[in-house]
Amino acid sequence: MSKQLNASILVIIMIGVGLQLTFAKSVILNIIITWIGLGYLIYCRVSFKMLATMLLVAFPLSLGTWWSFVAFGVADVWHNAWIYSTRLYAYLCLGAAVTLTVNVKQLLLSLSQHLHLSATFAYGLLAAFNLSPRVRRQVKTIRYAAQLRGVTYHLWQPQLYFKSVLAALQWSGDLAEAMTSHGFSEGFSRSTTYHDDLPKWQWGLAILCILTFGIVAFIIKPW
Repeated sequence: MSKQLNASILVIIMIGVGLQLTFAKSVILNIIITWIGLGYLIYCRVSFKMLATMLLVAFPLSLGTWWSFVAFGVADVWHNAWIYSTRLYAYLCLGAAVTLTVNVKQLLLSLSQHLHLSATFAYGLLAAFNLSPRVRRQVKTIRYAAQLRGVTYHLWQPQLYFKSVLAALQWSGDLAEAMTSHGFSEGFSRSTTYHDDLPKWQWGLAILCILTFGIVAFIIKPW
């Protein structure tokens, strides 16, 4: 079984490196971040089909960014074109390292335990994600019921979403009542059966990655 980085550590690295990446003007660093991200995704056994789809979908955006700087740039157009087109892939791989290697439950509970994310916020989001299949079924039911009356609801029509929101409001009340009946009280400490391990060396790795990127990006300044 492969040892993956903790979800909280991945978020810290993504934010720490991503913020610096915004101000760094290095094509080489963008490419390095992209390859490291792809390497980690392969290490975590993300399917090659998923990776290929991700890269192909981003290609027109990257190409459009590159061409806009080449065609309409006014200073150092080639360097800027490569910076911003490769930066898109760097951001893509940073985000994919989080979203494609951990599920929503692992991410939210890890952030709650290690980075002090509000338990109310974490469990509220988790409930919303768990309700998404039910929402899709409800939308299908609404469209089917409308067709029985000779009315067709398209995805761009507000009536469809208005009816869905009304159903979701009913579910939110049921969800709040269910959480209260299970002993959940906002603002109070709560027990948990989920324990998320976070080795100390991973904190060091996150700090090292962020500091190393900052030193290379703003002191060494590669092309």
